[in-house]
Amino acid sequence: MDGREQPRQVYWWERPWLLLALVLLAAVPLLYPPVPPLVDLFGHLGRYRVELDLSHSPSLQQYYGFRWAAIGNLGVDILVKFLGPLIGLEPAVKLIVLSIPVLTVAGMLWVAREVHGRVPPTALFALPFAYGLPFLYGFVNYTLAMALALLAFALWLRLGRLRHTRLRALLFVPISIVIFFCHTYGWGALGLFCFSAEAVRQHDKGISWWKAGLKAALHASVMALPVMIMLAWRSETHGGSTHGWFGWATKWEWIYSALRDRWKSLDIVSIAVAGAVAAVAIFSRSLTFSRNLAFTAMVLFAAFLIIPWTVFGSAYADMRIAPYMLAVALLAIRFRDRVDTRLGTTLAALGLLFCAVRIGATTLSLKLAADDQDAKLAAIGKLPPGARVVTLVGYSCAKSWPLPRNTHLGGMVIVRPEGFSNEQWTIEGANLLTLKYKAAGIFSADPSQMVRPNGCNIRNAWTVDRAVAALNYRRGRFDYLWLIDVPPVDAHLLAGMQPVWRGPGSILYRLQQ
Repeated sequence: MDGREQPRQVYWWERPWLLLALVLLAAVPLLYPPVPPLVDLFGHLGRYRVELDLSHSPSLQQYYGFRWAAIGNLGVDILVKFLGPLIGLEPAVKLIVLSIPVLTVAGMLWVAREVHGRVPPTALFALPFAYGLPFLYGFVNYTLAMALALLAFALWLRLGRLRHTRLRALLFVPISIVIFFCHTYGWGALGLFCFSAEAVRQHDKGISWWKAGLKAALHASVMALPVMIMLAWRSETHGGSTHGWFGWATKWEWIYSALRDRWKSLDIVSIAVAGAVAAVAIFSRSLTFSRNLAFTAMVLFAAFLIIPWTVFGSAYADMRIAPYMLAVALLAIRFRDRVDTRLGTTLAALGLLFCAVRIGATTLSLKLAADDQDAKLAAIGKLPPGARVVTLVGYSCAKSWPLPRNTHLGGMVIVRPEGFSNEQWTIEGANLLTLKYKAAGIFSADPSQMVRPNGCNIRNAWTVDRAVAALNYRRGRFDYLWLIDVPPVDAHLLAGMQPVWRGPGSILYRLQQ
């Protein structure tokens, strides 16, 4: 790979102890929260509880079904199946989720090492993207698949560099299947990673780009077996549309919000810093880009432009690529010839500062979210086993930058008292959970829990008064109403509901039948 001709002097920013410290540092933001406060994770936790305990829980059996199937969205579900009975559901999920950014950072550093022959100081600017928007949104199967894809990509590069292509072909059949079952998109990204890198490797042998592309496709075809699994999976499902093609304004939003968390100015400035590093590399006489990873970044960018917003009912399909695309572009930067020690020291110091600021801000943000959620989850202790609960969570009428971390908090109704919650996803083929409690009607599933302020200027907006009025028509089907950060409600609509618990921004009502 390009860059390997440099002498093997080890600079301070690539010392093994420092790289190990950076890998471990990625775990810090998730050490404090008892449950990682990622947006969708609480909904996933509800599904995991059904997965583990449905067979011996009469209350869960009233509301949900669960059937294992060979779908490309099983990463954390499978790990929970084995780890949950050993240490408990919530500790298992915390341990699994905590490992994702750690593995992601390890994968990034290994990729940089394989491509450049060393870890350039500019690679440090890529590491905070392990806590990009897809991870903070709780797309845990996808981000686990991407962490494994980065590690597998580094292995692909290493075996190619050592010319062990036959061994590589054998290994990547099972590797591709494992990553596919973690998440389909991660498997697709792995294919793009490996194809683009192999195309550059073949071109470096002196053949045309056309022939290099054909040979790269042949090498990458060892990862094609999951195509057959996917065709069988999709042929058995009928739900989930694909739409939202070429929304340029939205795609631009995904780029500048790739590190979106809580503080808009900090998050956007962080993207600007990453962009500035890339700009310096473009105009600097000392820096350049690895053709290998630069081509990979361009292939990811092309995929980002082509992929629509929703694929088979799975939203934010294009958004998921953005942080990894930017990270790969940063990982591509290296010194042009020999290492400029003064410039390298400056870039490494700034890169470490960037990592420290982002990890520190993420740690504080997740602590604030965890404390807020812990206070609200005290309401769960007032629920009897098997309670049927409608949770309504306030959702802004206008776009808001801080992530809506409580939108699936109602999933804990399933996790702890093993009751019914109205925030689960019921997209056919997207997960293994099915709804049996048809009496829930309009409150069957996501997004019935997200309510907007009254008077919201959005056509057919699901406002808080509209939701509570709909619940009043169905009182006999539910036991409790849990309001979380909701806008003001018409008091007349709450008549006959008995408050049983109040907390910060939250109130739990028992419904009078």
